[in-house]
Amino acid sequence: MRALLLYPSLRKEIIGYGDLGAIAEPLALEYLAAGALEDSHEVRILDLRLHPDDLETTLADFQPDLVGVTGYSMHVLRNLALCRRVKELLPTCWTVVGGHHATLLPEDFFAPQVDLVVCGEGVHPFREILRLLESGREVRDIPGVWSRIDGRFVSGGAPLSYGIDSIPAPDRTLTAGDRDSYFIDWMRPIALLRTTLGCPYRCSFCSLWKIQDGRYHIRDVDRVVEEIASVQEESIFLVDDEAFVNAKRMARLAEAIRSAGLRKKYFTYCRIDTLQRHPEMLASWVEIGLERLFIGIEAVTPEELKSYNKRLEVAQIETGLRRAAELGISVFGGFIVNPSYTPRSFKQLIRFIEHNRVDYPSFTILTPLPGTDALATFDEVIERQPNGRPNWELFDLQHPVTRTHLSREEFAQEYHNLRCVFAGIYLPHRPDRIAQVRAAV
Repeated sequence: MRALLLYPSLRKEIIGYGDLGAIAEPLALEYLAAGALEDSHEVRILDLRLHPDDLETTLADFQPDLVGVTGYSMHVLRNLALCRRVKELLPTCWTVVGGHHATLLPEDFFAPQVDLVVCGEGVHPFREILRLLESGREVRDIPGVWSRIDGRFVSGGAPLSYGIDSIPAPDRTLTAGDRDSYFIDWMRPIALLRTTLGCPYRCSFCSLWKIQDGRYHIRDVDRVVEEIASVQEESIFLVDDEAFVNAKRMARLAEAIRSAGLRKKYFTYCRIDTLQRHPEMLASWVEIGLERLFIGIEAVTPEELKSYNKRLEVAQIETGLRRAAELGISVFGGFIVNPSYTPRSFKQLIRFIEHNRVDYPSFTILTPLPGTDALATFDEVIERQPNGRPNWELFDLQHPVTRTHLSREEFAQEYHNLRCVFAGIYLPHRPDRIAQVRAAV
């Protein structure tokens, strides 16, 4: 079987990175490809962010039997359009959709141009889909997969549980020609690598813990070290939802990396209270190359922190930021801008960032993403498609999709000003920008 895997292009790839320039490798597709290649299928990956005009020529040249697409909520309409185009050009080609949004709201892909929707972990279901297609059997009754049968989508049942080490390491050879183009601001080129999956915390704005049904999957340390050794890039972004929850394991991993003689530059997520509780473990990571952490600070008032179920106090955040500075770790701080913000709220946020010398502040707008507790329903969503469903294209964390306290125009201006104040800022190396921030507030 010939399978073509697509990562969709969009107007702006900003989810999770705020103002950072970033195009990261399509790691999920590399995992899918690895499983399919083990079963001797032909696989190509086409990253439409880098090659936006290559879909038609690739379809004509490769003539795939199946095309798979992935993405977040902001990619829903784009992925539907891609599947429609595939069917126009290759009517007998199977189309499969997976990813975060498909896992949480598969019904958004119940459309004539889509044949299969995969919920949850995709490697095992994808291999089964290809096996059934190759054997000429009907593709149905696969756990975690919705199949379009006689114009109606039928569930194959709940996804099966799995062991994270049963999934093959991602195959990066299929993106070899693009690897120099993958970056997160100055870390270029950069590779993505996962050592765990899931998060034990229950933040109201996040759906990751629901996608994993509350489970926290841990990869074998030796397998992680083996994969790190295979990565050609000097910089690695560990995409674990919360890498350092198990401090003892991460200390063992740091020692294993050191013993293997591997030297990389690392960037990853970390909660501020984890940083406070385990400074020695973080220090061991600094010694093997950890340069900075993505810390979800989210809010600067007790009320907001409580509403987000962060289980943190403002004083803890400030202490944690000082501890990061002491360890020599740069902080990429994520802040959520609530649609209820007033001009005073925006000024309070600016003062907090300047006072605590957050190295690289980034901003996203509170958005009721599928699966989150931010809103129990979509009743408050005001940005909608003609069919009544939310306008997923605007669910990129940079557009308010619910009502704002300020007028839409005033909120947009305040948010624009906030981002402009800190555009390109990196406080330890930009004393001139510190003065500008003080002047702004």
